Amino acid sequence: MSLYEIRNLAVRIEGNRLVEDVSLIVEAGQCTAIIGASGSGKSLTCLTPFGLTPGVASGSIRLGDIDLSSADAGDLRDARRRLAGFVFQQPLTALTPHLTVGAQLQEATMQAGSARPSRSELVRQLERVGLSRPDERLDQFPHRLSGGERQRVMIAAAIAHGPKLLIADEPTSALDASLRAEIMDLLDQLRGEQGLGMLLVSHDLATVQGHADQLVVMEKGRVVETGRVGDLIANPAEDYTRRLIAATPRLDEPAPKLTQPGDILLETNDVAVEFQRPGWRRGKISAVVDASIMVRQGESLALVGGSGSGKSTLGRAIAGIGPVTRGETFWQGTVLPERRKRSLEMRRLIQPVFQDPVASLDPQWQVIDIVAEPLRNLQPEMTKAERNDMARQALSDVDLSDEFLNRAPASLSGGQAQRVAIARAIIAAPQLLVLDEATSALDPLVGAEILKLLARLQADNGLSLLFITHDIAAARRLCHRIAVMDDGRIVESGDMQAVIDDPRHPATQRLVAAS
Repeated sequence: MSLYEIRNLAVRIEGNRLVEDVSLIVEAGQCTAIIGASGSGKSLTCLTPFGLTPGVASGSIRLGDIDLSSADAGDLRDARRRLAGFVFQQPLTALTPHLTVGAQLQEATMQAGSARPSRSELVRQLERVGLSRPDERLDQFPHRLSGGERQRVMIAAAIAHGPKLLIADEPTSALDASLRAEIMDLLDQLRGEQGLGMLLVSHDLATVQGHADQLVVMEKGRVVETGRVGDLIANPAEDYTRRLIAATPRLDEPAPKLTQPGDILLETNDVAVEFQRPGWRRGKISAVVDASIMVRQGESLALVGGSGSGKSTLGRAIAGIGPVTRGETFWQGTVLPERRKRSLEMRRLIQPVFQDPVASLDPQWQVIDIVAEPLRNLQPEMTKAERNDMARQALSDVDLSDEFLNRAPASLSGGQAQRVAIARAIIAAPQLLVLDEATSALDPLVGAEILKLLARLQADNGLSLLFITHDIAAARRLCHRIAVMDDGRIVESGDMQAVIDDPRHPATQRLVAAS
């Protein structure tokens, strides 16, 4: 008997059938992966059978000898408590913010009826998932940890009660490339040690390819094709699967044709950013140390690094939305003052685009108001009608029709929300966009579309781009040059292809290998 088996699953929400006729099997010690674009029904398929979505599931669903399809709410809760563990996409929101790591691990360990664990047992649980300084981590709150550390805590909590099945819903999409590999290696190790079956949801083919046994490809709530991972990726039968594979950035694909850069637009000279240590601890944290970079007119510079490397902090400092402790930033040879002293014209020149497209948009506003907002601040003499006309044009520039003008952010897909965010950034005619992980939260198809959009906007408008990312393969599709950050410092820089072909610094070598 298989560990977990779904036959002819359908999921309905408010009468709408969003998933239909899905079948899959997870064997003990093996991994079955579901891949597909955003909205394909992956998460509904893996979470609804356990009562973790508003959807209603029908079909045959068996976990061991338990029939989940006929289980009531109490039986589902018991199955979750004893037999299943869950790893979610955003560990910061999935972990309880006001409980320490130790308290959450203790709760997870006891949920299946085990005795209260000792502190040394909790330390061993964190050691098992590769977390450094585990005894110290037990007393910390989730917000004090990095993204990779939080995800390791979530994995430790998910397996603390000894489940038979692990449901991992996009467990690595919020992490940098090297951390993704580490987390997937950890999950592989746990599967081998404990005989865990794993149902993995992902839009990252690179993650799936090296770690899953069986692959299920979904589109619009239906299974497109299934098979062993290696066979299916090498010989996809369906066009949709081929498009997913082609949209995934790879370092061995043909080099892109890029525009010719002009004169120097922006330069930083030994920029440093320091923060006061939180709590009672004395001293300061050096987030950025003596960083010097240069961006030319019409050029894309990739600022690449792992989690906590300081790349986003440097980007925010350049954009004027973060602090600068010392150092200078030059705009066409003239010193840019610190953020509070920049004029409206200086603020217009550099515009940011953030990582989480939906979270960066005001949920109470309509799209037209969101896109027009920079004009209210940067060009207050404009009338509302003039601002709205420019908002329509900006949406058209990012390939969104007037139909989106009166929509709320909650009604947008991830790709649509990111297009709105880009429209908001370009409406004031900036010369430099600072894009902070602008595609990392998107599936390959949507991410590829956003990269093409940015390339077109750059060619049409002569834009310069500071592309902050952890994914060198994605950056290669867009960027002329690369600067690699590690521990707050620029450790390597140069022509994109030259650095990829011959990475010198260990941090660069890790990022290239992970891509």
